[in-house]
Amino acid sequence: MFDLFRTLARGAAAQAREDIIDRNALLILDQQIRETRAALERSRMALAAAEAGDRAEARRHAEVEARAADLEERAVAALAANRDSLAAEAADAIAELEAEAAAIRDARDRFARELARLRAVVADATRRQAELERGRRIAAAAESARRLGVAAAPEDRATLREAEATLARLRARQAEAADIDAALAEPQPGADIAERLEREGFGKATRPTGAAILERLRGRAAAL
Repeated sequence: MFDLFRTLARGAAAQAREDIIDRNALLILDQQIRETRAALERSRMALAAAEAGDRAEARRHAEVEARAADLEERAVAALAANRDSLAAEAADAIAELEAEAAAIRDARDRFARELARLRAVVADATRRQAELERGRRIAAAAESARRLGVAAAPEDRATLREAEATLARLRARQAEAADIDAALAEPQPGADIAERLEREGFGKATRPTGAAILERLRGRAAAL
């Protein structure tokens, strides 16, 4: 039983972690993008430094070969002047320079292969970073659209569905009030003909008329 509770606790903790990750996915993604962008920038700087070092090695190789070629010309001139010992010293120096040039050339060949691999890695990372940032913008827009229909908390924000339902109820109440007003404004059956008959002098008057008031005034004047 204890093992079951412990397993349940681990499951609940894992579920809670997943819920936190899901609720904060964009925040996590933003931080991850910042970190990968920084890592990519470091890789670019390292690649640039490696390329600069390779160019420096290329200049050094050219200088060594130039020194070896210059010494060779001078050694030939020394031999022509029967300065064999001096030419022998030059030959030893040329051998060292040629060995150095060969070592630089071999190192550059190996480094060129590594540089090609690094360039491919950085190019691929650059492409993936750009795709990641485009995907982030799309995900942010989709999340904003999703949140229009899903409230984070009942007291936090209204959803479109709730607003639409409120509008529908408001329109229904307004339509009902308009129907009541229209019904109240409708004349009672026979009211129009009754008013016409009254105006023609048929039946009991329901409202004072100018003629009736004038007769009343004449009566008061005659009593004076």
